[in-house]
Amino acid sequence: MKVLKKLVITGIVAALSFGAMASEQQPHAQLKAQVSDKLGLEVSHVKASAIDGLFEVMTERGIFYVSSDARYIVRGNIYDSQEGLTNITELAMGEMRVEKLADFEASMITYPAKNEKYKITVFTDVDCGYCRKLHANMPQYNELGITVRYLAFPRGGERSKAWSDMQSLWCSKDQRKAMDDLKAGSSIAKSSCPNRVPEHYNLGIEFGVTGTPAIILDDGTMVPGYQAPEQLLNALKG
Repeated sequence: MKVLKKLVITGIVAALSFGAMASEQQPHAQLKAQVSDKLGLEVSHVKASAIDGLFEVMTERGIFYVSSDARYIVRGNIYDSQEGLTNITELAMGEMRVEKLADFEASMITYPAKNEKYKITVFTDVDCGYCRKLHANMPQYNELGITVRYLAFPRGGERSKAWSDMQSLWCSKDQRKAMDDLKAGSSIAKSSCPNRVPEHYNLGIEFGVTGTPAIILDDGTMVPGYQAPEQLLNALKG
């Protein structure tokens, strides 16, 4: 009888837990649909934010904060003044970036450090002056133990010459040589193949990239703009 009673109690607790979970997910699902409809964006998740009454909504264009009835929609950063003005929004974005980058590793063009200590991912444009400056310093980054991984972000969009060049680059048999040539201002042979350049670009938009180079650190922190080798090393050391 004791065993039966224990099983009954366990079943009741499980049912109550499931019911509570379902009741919590239901308004989230409704809010997700409302925000997606209002903004015309794909929503990946909805969860309570650090501010009572506001929900954190992750979309394909980054984070929005939304009231429980989806009437009010806020875009911007939330800072915690009791935690040294910690940027809560950026922390959430960092977690998302780390998670999503894992799916793109196979399509990155990588310049590995022989004695790797750190690994960065750079959204790059072959026509960008500071991107070329970063690339010219590749031996120094690698010597400091920094592995550099590239994703494509042709700033001018799909009608730009850089978009076409970067698709040819990702379709090249020797991608690193093609990257070196384009970053040096030379041209490369036109080629086409199934490639993920459009997905790289959309990923950059989702990550909040607005210019190049945009550097993503291992913890998902985004560092916009060019960083000299020693400057970047200090940022990586924290």
